[in-house]
Amino acid sequence: MLVIQGAAHMPREARGAVVAIGNFDGVHRGHQALLAAAVAEAERRKARSGAMVFEPHPRAHFHPHEPHFDLTPLNEKLRLLRAMGVDLTVVVPFDTALAGLSAEHFIERVLVAGLGVSHVVIGYDFFFGKGRAGTPDMMKTAGAEMGFGVTVVAPVAEAGEVFSSSAVRLKLAQGDVQAAAHDLGHWWRVSGQVVGGAKRGTGLGYPTANVPMPKGTALGHGIYAVRTHLGRETHDAAAYLGTRPTFDDGKPVLEVFLLDYDGDLYGREIDVEFIDFIRADRRFDSAEALTEQMAQDVAGVRKVLAAAPIEPV
Repeated sequence: MLVIQGAAHMPREARGAVVAIGNFDGVHRGHQALLAAAVAEAERRKARSGAMVFEPHPRAHFHPHEPHFDLTPLNEKLRLLRAMGVDLTVVVPFDTALAGLSAEHFIERVLVAGLGVSHVVIGYDFFFGKGRAGTPDMMKTAGAEMGFGVTVVAPVAEAGEVFSSSAVRLKLAQGDVQAAAHDLGHWWRVSGQVVGGAKRGTGLGYPTANVPMPKGTALGHGIYAVRTHLGRETHDAAAYLGTRPTFDDGKPVLEVFLLDYDGDLYGREIDVEFIDFIRADRRFDSAEALTEQMAQDVAGVRKVLAAAPIEPV
């Protein structure tokens, strides 16, 4: 997949693409419908398929002092878009200049002059331009006038609930990673570099890798069954997210204990894929009581992961 930074200087071979436009935070099942429509239209036109994403998320631009929970930071988003089969992704900086563009100028300067689109795919709730004045109907009218096609994808729902990034964030905040994965169509994951910690896990017989959580992440505290990815290696693991109430009740930390693994993880990049919730965080009266519970947690994690599919159902 070709990744293009900005829409001002599109390579000649990338012009004329069929482009799905959106934030694609999470690349959930609703987003996947847009991407599939773009891929299908591109095949019909014998053109390249693509996605346009905005970085950072517009909410982070307009409210810089309010932590924003990015379900998929850019690297993870690109990984998922590549898996969806698009040929190229255009990463457009969402800055003051872009935020100030009128809807008409966004179409003229970004889509037509910049990308040279042959067709765009947008969601029913895609509003764009200064003050979000641009609408799907306006995009259709502009496409007819300027020579590009427009597909507007209807809401994608199940059991009356529309798939959305907001719904996924709510489920993760409640610790319901299985429900979140169902909406996403893939297991939710975080990535980071393993850092040093207090080594309390080592002292209790469960050495853990400490992984900084991305800013704004809101995940329910507790024990999780997870899979970890170290390069091409995959390892089952138990993960703890919480404030360590038995010890210091400090800042939330993510600690990951890889099952049946013996190696130094310090400084390595690791992906942590959340499969199921085991129990909520709580305070124990002693380190011994905590250790006994950890043994039960690990046994529960092994049982869950032995039965868990590679992709969510």
